[in-house]
Amino acid sequence: MSANLGGYISATFNPLTSGVTSTVEYLVVAGGGSGGAGNGGGGGGGAGGLLTAAGFAVATGSSLTITVGAGGAGLSSGNYGTPGNNSVFSSITSTGGGRGAYYSTDPSGSYNGGSGGGGNNQGTGGSGGGTGVSGQGFAGGSGTVLAQGGGGGGAGSVGTASATSVSGNGGTGLLSTITGTNVQYAGGGGGGASSSGAGLGVAGGGNGGNNTVGVNATANTGGGGGGGGNSSNAGGNGGSGIVIIRYPATQSAPTATTGSPQIRYADGYQIYTWTSSGTVTF
Repeated sequence: MSANLGGYISATFNPLTSGVTSTVEYLVVAGGGSGGAGNGGGGGGGAGGLLTAAGFAVATGSSLTITVGAGGAGLSSGNYGTPGNNSVFSSITSTGGGRGAYYSTDPSGSYNGGSGGGGNNQGTGGSGGGTGVSGQGFAGGSGTVLAQGGGGGGAGSVGTASATSVSGNGGTGLLSTITGTNVQYAGGGGGGASSSGAGLGVAGGGNGGNNTVGVNATANTGGGGGGGGNSSNAGGNGGSGIVIIRYPATQSAPTATTGSPQIRYADGYQIYTWTSSGTVTF
C-alpha cells in the first residue's frame, strides 16, 4: 500500500511491518512562561524546558501518558507573569518556563523554570533573571536598567540583559528535525520597555511591548511571552508545549492512541505529534 509521505494521513494506515518497536525518539517541550506586566518594562517569559533523545525504551502493552503543558497566562496591572506548565512523555518530564518579572524583587523567587524568566528594574537594584533547568534551558537576562526588562531564557541560550534604552532579547531555541522539517522550539520572550527599545522574542517567543502589551508566544512551540511595556500593559501569554515521538515506518503502528495525535510518515519514520494530552500504547 502506498501513502503520501509528505503529509498527515489516517491513523488506520499501517505500512508493511517488521514487528513491534522497542525504542522511540522523542521531543518533549513544556509550556512557556508569560511575560511580566512591568512597572517600566516587564521581563520576558522563559521558554518551556526542552528534552529530546533517541533510543527511549517502550514496553509492549503498556499505556504511556502524554501531557502537553499549557503556556502561562499574561496578567495585567503590575503583576508578575505566570509560569508555564510541565509536559510529560512516560517518565520524561520537561519543566514549564519561568515567569517574567515586574518589579525589582520577586518575593516568591519563581522566575526560575525550564528556562528562566527575564528580570526587571523599577526601583533599587533591579532583579536578575531566573535560572533554567540544566539540560532543558538557560537563564533569563537581568533587568539592570530602569524601565527596560530582561529577555527570557531559551532552550538554546540565555536571555540578554537590558541596557540603556534597550530591553533584553529572548534566548534562542533549539532546532529539531524530528518531524522531517527543521523547526526551532522553545525560544525566550523579549523584555518590555516603558517607551522604546523593547526586546525581541525568538523561536516562538513573543516580542516585548513598547509601552504596549507584550506579544503572545506561538502555540505549541513552548516560547515565552513578551514582557508588557508598563504596569497597565499585560505580559504576553506563554506558548503551549508539544510532544512528538517517531520510530521506523517499517514497524507496527501503536495499538492505541488518545489525544488525537497528528500522524505523519516522512524520511522512513512514522511520526506522532500531540498538541493536547493523551496516551500511546505499543
